[in-house]
Amino acid sequence: MFFEQLLRLPGTEICYFYGRLAVPAFAGMTTLLRNHKRYCHPRESGDRFLKPVTSNMTTDYLRDELIATFGTSNEEIKFFFSPGRVNLIGEHTDYNGGYVFPCALSFGTYLAVRKTSDPVIRMATTNFNYRAGISLDKLNEKHGDEWVNYPLGVFSELAKKGFKAQGLEMLYSGNIPNKSGLSSSASIELVTAVALDTIYKLGYDRVELVKIGRAAENHFVGVNCGIMDQFAVGMGKKDHAIYLNCDTLDYELVPMNIAGYKLVIANTNKSRGLADSKYNERVAECQAAVQALQPGKKIQYLAELTGAEFAQYQHLITDQTVMRRARHAVLENERTSLAVKTLKEGDLFTFGQLMNDSHDSLRYDYEVTGIELDTLVEETRKIPGVIGSRMTGAGFGGCTVSLVKDEAVENLIRTVGPAYQAITGLTADFYVAEIGDGAKQIK
Repeated sequence: MFFEQLLRLPGTEICYFYGRLAVPAFAGMTTLLRNHKRYCHPRESGDRFLKPVTSNMTTDYLRDELIATFGTSNEEIKFFFSPGRVNLIGEHTDYNGGYVFPCALSFGTYLAVRKTSDPVIRMATTNFNYRAGISLDKLNEKHGDEWVNYPLGVFSELAKKGFKAQGLEMLYSGNIPNKSGLSSSASIELVTAVALDTIYKLGYDRVELVKIGRAAENHFVGVNCGIMDQFAVGMGKKDHAIYLNCDTLDYELVPMNIAGYKLVIANTNKSRGLADSKYNERVAECQAAVQALQPGKKIQYLAELTGAEFAQYQHLITDQTVMRRARHAVLENERTSLAVKTLKEGDLFTFGQLMNDSHDSLRYDYEVTGIELDTLVEETRKIPGVIGSRMTGAGFGGCTVSLVKDEAVENLIRTVGPAYQAITGLTADFYVAEIGDGAKQIK
């Protein structure tokens, strides 16, 4: 579960930085690194400023933090991990009953948890100051917009199935960049669901836990998301992407055979304060399109239509904004299936072009990009060796994902970083994606 992060600093040399969460704050670690003139992997030089972190070091850190937060106890501490995710293509198709193609990442959310005899659920994190001690009879109450709503949503959904919570002390720690759109919320939900299922031997299969995570976000948090994020972080497999039908939940693990290329994630570092409300707005627009199309064809989801069928019936959608939203959903669904086919055939160039087409549709028809995402994509596409670049996630900020030749990665970061900053005034962060496993208990 190591990940590679590439940092571009004016006047400095670019080296790989490998890390795992073994310091109190991921953002603080990055800031600390930026005060150094050069960053190197310890194996590549005598520098010992950062060392690769082993699994035992991670659990030792979490154990120490849990004890420092909640005090000592004779109860056993158990450890869990759930990844973030990046979607390669198939954006805003999940709640439209279509295909998506995400993969789990090697960084995510860690959880240390132990039982307590007190009738309370205590939650804390190394990432934010907010903590909560919640009596067992108040687990169904939201805490404003705080992060604890995500795990509380899981408790709420399990309670509907007859689960009776007992006292727990839960220490979360994440290294998914905040507000990146790499599914930190789904990661928190699934690490909580897997932990509760394991500790109390509830016996749910993994797909059921994925559904519980999605229901937590829909019903408790109030975001009308599809199932892609929870499915990706719950079902991921190292070096594979998931070709998922979000209507039937049929899926295929597809090997990511991209030898000679890297997946580069770029974070806009733009605040995504309106993302949830705009996301729900897009969901409503797609539902309106489905209703408008009923006289032509009885459908439940837009993804039931082919591109040709949509062209035949689109005149039934009189609101042009709603029509564009529907057009994106239908054509993006077809693009996703074609992209998986071309990847299996080893045609990476076509796969990259479909990534480009996806972003352009999200920009002009779905209107969920904005100057920050568009600038990163435009500047990235100028770099020789880039064969595809698009926004990933819900949009309105967050990240892009690009398919880049190995030898072009360093030039991309050296060139795109300053260009993006000059246009937007923001500093982008760049990561070379390592595809990891789904949520699990760690030792």
